[in-house]
Amino acid sequence: MCGSPQYRVAMATDPAVLDWLLDTDPALRWQVERDLAGAPPAVWQATRARVATEGFGAALLAKQDDDGQWAGGAFFPKAFIEQMQAREAEQQAEQQATEATAVGDAATSAGTPAGDTTDDGPSADDAEAAAASDAEPEQDSAWSGQPYTATTWSLVTLREWGLDAAALDGTADKLAANSHWEYDDLPYWGGEVDCCINGFTLANGAWLGEDMSDLARWFVEHQQPEGGWNCEWVEGSTRASFHSTLNSLKGLLAWEQLTGRNDTRDARHAGEEYLLRRRLLYRESTGELVGPWADCLAYPFRWVYSALNAADYFREASVLDGTAPDERMADAIAVIRDARQPDGRWRQERRHPGEVWFEIDVPVGEPSPWFTLVATRVLDWWDAAGPVPETASRAH
Repeated sequence: MCGSPQYRVAMATDPAVLDWLLDTDPALRWQVERDLAGAPPAVWQATRARVATEGFGAALLAKQDDDGQWAGGAFFPKAFIEQMQAREAEQQAEQQATEATAVGDAATSAGTPAGDTTDDGPSADDAEAAAASDAEPEQDSAWSGQPYTATTWSLVTLREWGLDAAALDGTADKLAANSHWEYDDLPYWGGEVDCCINGFTLANGAWLGEDMSDLARWFVEHQQPEGGWNCEWVEGSTRASFHSTLNSLKGLLAWEQLTGRNDTRDARHAGEEYLLRRRLLYRESTGELVGPWADCLAYPFRWVYSALNAADYFREASVLDGTAPDERMADAIAVIRDARQPDGRWRQERRHPGEVWFEIDVPVGEPSPWFTLVATRVLDWWDAAGPVPETASRAH
């Protein structure tokens, strides 16, 4: 038995599930002790301290490069970028050769001077239709994969596992000196143009003791009129996105928690309202589920939005703000509750594809201790506030 009888009485989860959750890596166990088992601070803090020297945490720390990075890159591994650049150069050369042949043939057969072509671009109707819809297309990039081994992902993971920043002493300075974003070779701690990346960086920098004030203000300056954020703003988008908004919110929340500052709180609350107006699940324009990822359980969350990812954010934000759960979350809570298995556990439904250093959760279809931890603490928080009608059911 891995439970602790001295404090097990403080939680309502089935004792068998609690024992199962406690029999896990320190990165997960300390959160179970704190959030579900009611363990005294001395207990869960001692477990948390082991993250630096045992299990997942120690294994990921061992992958760090001498220059402070992981896998030689800021957001993508160096080898991945080199492969992409080589592939793009090859494709560009092939396309140029094909276009040159096609233009020459067309000019010869039709008498049109080479290069004298027109493109009317999208019609006014196309633009109006795009403006009227929510930012997420029906099929977006949330289902496609990428590597998750580079610096930013490694820092996010270690921070979320509860690693003491002291274990990365000197890393912030090394990254300032050696790491630049793949976008325009920008300096690491200044962030770049992507809201999700900047949200991760804001939180990571505050955690490692960097002055991230400028990047925090960046979110206020780049907030969309409807309250959220969109990584596609740089391409001209004026609508917000579920993914971008949640990752921006998580960065701003961590910034407030770690610095004690509240000068971005109004922006954070406006971003929360964007998601709450949509009940964490739906397109505001049609009332339809915003995407197949919205009610899917996939861990690690990565950058992808889900009802559980968002609900856990709102739980944490309510602790900082001293507020009760918002009743507009009821449908999302119902989705989470509906996914609970008869034995009190939640199953892994999907793994976001992409290279990782090592696996930290179970294969698809198996009971996931990570999901069970997160979902249970969300439901405990929600239920403690009193009954709220829950009507949604899962769409997939």
